[in-house]
Amino acid sequence: MSAPVRPRTLADLRDLTGAPLGPTAWHEVTQEAIDRFAEVTGDSQWIHVDPVRAASGPFGGTVAHGLYSLSLVPMFSTLLMRFDGFAHSLNYGYDRIRFPAAVPVGSRLRMHLTVAAAEPVAGGGIQLRTSQTVECDAADKPVLVAEGLARVFEASANATARNG
Repeated sequence: MSAPVRPRTLADLRDLTGAPLGPTAWHEVTQEAIDRFAEVTGDSQWIHVDPVRAASGPFGGTVAHGLYSLSLVPMFSTLLMRFDGFAHSLNYGYDRIRFPAAVPVGSRLRMHLTVAAAEPVAGGGIQLRTSQTVECDAADKPVLVAEGLARVFEASANATARNG
């Protein structure tokens, strides 16, 4: 895995359009992590947290929540792109999220990201649209495909956004 891309200006961000980033290093999915996620979210469905019952279920064992996979996207994104030189960046949302395959406990995940668009937004920032694909070493197809939106502001744009 290579070092994350570190754009320093909004022009640098625009120049990343179409650039594939990744993959990240592999991240192991453990039953402990799935259990902690279930506890935090209140989603304790047996397919995720009961290895004995799940062994005779449709996947032959427990699987991670789809939203567990989605919750790893910020970590994966930071491994691929850093916004250290900007006033701030924030997750603006998603236009599309799909979970095409299950994530078995004990498998590993990694992410590829492509900047699909970088468009100006009010306040002097840029809205990045990224295509995010999370793959699993135990699945034939991606386990997560998402279109993410993030907004990034330079230091001078931050002051304009607050005062303007």
